[in-house]
Amino acid sequence: MAVNLDKPQRWKADTQLSVDDYNRWFLEYAPITYRETRARATVYVEDILLRTDNLRRLTGDLLFQHPDALEMLRMSTSPPIARDRLVGLAQVSKSLIANMERHKRISPNLPETVVREQLERITSVISHLIDQDIFIWFNRDTDPTLEEVRRASTVVADRLCGMLTDPLIRNAQEKRQLQRITLWLETRGYAESEMRNLRQMLPGTFAHRVNVTAMQEGSVVVNIPIDTVIMPRSATVGDLPLLVEAKSAGDFTNTNKRRKEEATKMRQLRNAFGDQVRFILLLGGYFDSGYLGYEAAEGIDWVWEHRMDDLAEFGL
Repeated sequence: MAVNLDKPQRWKADTQLSVDDYNRWFLEYAPITYRETRARATVYVEDILLRTDNLRRLTGDLLFQHPDALEMLRMSTSPPIARDRLVGLAQVSKSLIANMERHKRISPNLPETVVREQLERITSVISHLIDQDIFIWFNRDTDPTLEEVRRASTVVADRLCGMLTDPLIRNAQEKRQLQRITLWLETRGYAESEMRNLRQMLPGTFAHRVNVTAMQEGSVVVNIPIDTVIMPRSATVGDLPLLVEAKSAGDFTNTNKRRKEEATKMRQLRNAFGDQVRFILLLGGYFDSGYLGYEAAEGIDWVWEHRMDDLAEFGL
């Protein structure tokens, strides 16, 4: 039985309610996160300025010893230089840049001599592009004042904050959604289970972050991460649990870019379990009619965060 996918007359109103619900949460959570992240980022930038004589002594050795400094240095140029652009300008390994920023270490797959040569090219490009409107002491021969250093650090920290807070907000979104599912289920007598086998879960139990074995075309086995798996209290032997994918978004653009992901999961699950598989979405945030229509066409139903009681209509 369809719950929301066959009711397009409600989609527009639900989208607006969902956006309002998300924005209330974001306005409460994001400013706190941003302030805390900005304070940490400012201290981080000031430390790198101290290590580099206020960016006047950039060396490959600095990046070799402190690969985490690369992210800040990219934000110190005019304009702030993207990773791929830096790879092209410096003619360096893309994996080296990715490793330094994501894992805060030098790639183990490159010889040290090659790494040091590439790091020197990176610092040469950055030195050439330093934003002298921020680091105003590059226009004169005197040292910067403490106030000038603090002001420049704050500007670069602001540039960094967009990159640093986005993952924090995404993690908080996921945590919020799983908490809402947990609260709704536990209020109705469900218990969290350690069981990870879909066929062995007991009626009236649920589990978060379960890897489910599914199948691509051509009988290729794949593991699919499912956010929440719920076995209804009314389940009998042989029944499959309800699979819930939590989706949260702060703008319409990204949701429409990623809407094929759920359709791919649904096809892979059907290849493994047949048409009896039940896979739904928990939506919170910016999901418009274009996204909803695409998912409905794929036979994927959903529940809105602002109307959690719709879960009951899936037999829970």
